[in-house]
Amino acid sequence: MRALLEHARSFRRRADFDHGEYRKLADGQFPEALFITCSDSRVIPALITGARPGEIFELRNAGNIVPPHGMRPVSGEAATIEYALEVLGVHDIVICGHSHCGAMGALASGADLSRLPGVGAWLSVARPGLESALDTASADPSLRELAQLNVRNQLAALEEYPAARRRLETGRLRLHGWFYQVDSAELWELDTDGDFRAHS
Repeated sequence: MRALLEHARSFRRRADFDHGEYRKLADGQFPEALFITCSDSRVIPALITGARPGEIFELRNAGNIVPPHGMRPVSGEAATIEYALEVLGVHDIVICGHSHCGAMGALASGADLSRLPGVGAWLSVARPGLESALDTASADPSLRELAQLNVRNQLAALEEYPAARRRLETGRLRLHGWFYQVDSAELWELDTDGDFRAHS
């Protein structure tokens, strides 16, 4: 924690405030995309994409889950998606899963989450769509196929949001499915045929 604190305290000195980039951020944000990914500390959207401050709007949670539209109680995920589309007007949304995901691992192993009721309740949102793949998923420690199926499922859930559906129907929104392999830094992209392909 000490190193993190020292970097935070010295950030203003290290950032080029004389250039004016940071001052312009006070005028508002105009991100190019909403990036939905896992809370996992090994997945850093700005590092992966090379994004600068103001270029991507982020939504992070355990398992990069998009709750079904209208799910109660109200969720921060729904609010973030709605704001990104209706207020910020993003034209692209990326849902990025990753290898060695703890959320996917808990589902694949049938882990006892009784001591983590919040985690168990949250993962139950994704479980039905993954049920068919859970039996075989634990054989692969990277959980690639399970995490990729989860990305497909979350894209389908996103399409049910009225703000997203309207924009998709008029060509004002593009959805992207990504999978990040943490131990090799490979990025896999969901192709139009429904398969993921690696990009070196």
